[in-house]
Amino acid sequence: MFANKVVLVTGGSSGIGAATVEAFAKEGASVAFVGRNEAKLKEVASRCQQHGANVLVIRADVSKDEEANTIVQQTVDKFGKLDVLVNNAGILRHATVLDPNLIDNFDEIMKTNLRPVVLITSLAIPHLIASKGNIVNVSSVLSTWIKLPGMISYSMSKAAMDHFTRGAATELASHGVRVNSVNPGPVTTDIRETSNMPTELSEDNIIEKTTALGKAADSEEVADIILYLASEKARSVTGSCYVMDNGMYLK
Repeated sequence: MFANKVVLVTGGSSGIGAATVEAFAKEGASVAFVGRNEAKLKEVASRCQQHGANVLVIRADVSKDEEANTIVQQTVDKFGKLDVLVNNAGILRHATVLDPNLIDNFDEIMKTNLRPVVLITSLAIPHLIASKGNIVNVSSVLSTWIKLPGMISYSMSKAAMDHFTRGAATELASHGVRVNSVNPGPVTTDIRETSNMPTELSEDNIIEKTTALGKAADSEEVADIILYLASEKARSVTGSCYVMDNGMYLK
């Protein structure tokens, strides 16, 4: 489905990003992927190479402009073009509006979850216009569902991402470039490991209390939606924020 296509995935060393990288590789794409953990990046690269895929591993911290600035050019230098950008890199940190460190929490989240999306997209746009490619942003149902305490900064970052998705889709439509997001609910990944979430907001408690289906999604399920949105099957879809939340929005 993606033979002769070039894909760039941020946050590709684990979770949704790693599953997405491997899914594109299985479908014949050449994949550049970015992350901070060198060991995990090598593991993903090894799995992709088992499928015969061409990969480019980029060790970078997208929260740092000087590192984020080089990612698109490295991809194009290696593969000659860019067809799909997946803005997936993100962090989760817990702080309520009553927390004296709220502004630090806000700044840390925005530096990873939002600013790099705008920066990397801006750098990728000329190449995507040339290839008539597309963008998929990894957002969250929490962009509009705001019932979990301590998630205000994260939710704001994803709400802004959804607006960026729709705005970019509007402005790039005349150039033949589609822009969409996928908005998952709970997904079984390691994003919570450094999130400082309190015990009452454990993954099991959240799943039980907030999802109609009583379960979390797997990273591979999210990757399937990303591949759909990036494919010709979704050629009429742009400006969409695709919710897949196990019925979280229903609760």
